[in-house]
Amino acid sequence: MTRKDLVVLAADKDMEQTLQGLLARPPALDIRPIAFDIFVHPEHDPACARRGVSFLSRFARTYDHGLLLFDHEGSGREGVSRLEIQNDLNREFAGSGWEERARAIVVSPELEAWVWSPSPHVDEVTGWRNRQPALRDWLIEIGRLREGDVKPRQPKEAFQAALRAASVARSSSLYRSLAEKVSLRSCEDASFQELRSTLREWFPQDIPEGDAVGSADRTGG
Repeated sequence: MTRKDLVVLAADKDMEQTLQGLLARPPALDIRPIAFDIFVHPEHDPACARRGVSFLSRFARTYDHGLLLFDHEGSGREGVSRLEIQNDLNREFAGSGWEERARAIVVSPELEAWVWSPSPHVDEVTGWRNRQPALRDWLIEIGRLREGDVKPRQPKEAFQAALRAASVARSSSLYRSLAEKVSLRSCEDASFQELRSTLREWFPQDIPEGDAVGSADRTGG
């Protein structure tokens, strides 16, 4: 069997489609192109939190790196901080055959926290392009977004409300569309930044000698 770069265990189809979209954009992530596989756990976030490391342990010899990704909300471990959960799981990885080659990233509160970037593609994918009031103004009006905040405090509920208001059917493909189009430099979520820095550490982009500019996110806005 040919050894691949990365195996990922994701909590659900939305997360899987998001990662498919992101990993298809190596220059935007400042990484080299990689060969990867993504598995979705049928029991979602709680199973990832409890048994994700054991699920991935079978792949330690056939992949260079492993990644465990799930939401804090709904994991059954909401009483523990996301960083504490990650540290616990990373210690498990260290003793599971992966050593330092695998990591857990817990998204707080949930994946939709990555959705609310200032990119106009968010309006387009949610059906709010050219609608009045504008999406964020509407969210403020209905109490889903506080004036001055970058993203709603309940990102999933706000995302679903926006889709309903625009009569857009909720689908995992929406997450992939956003991941393929939105500028990744505008997402300030801590878990997303951790994902990006981890990928950059594992799969550094080959920059031609003499390239003073380096890599840049040239897709989306």
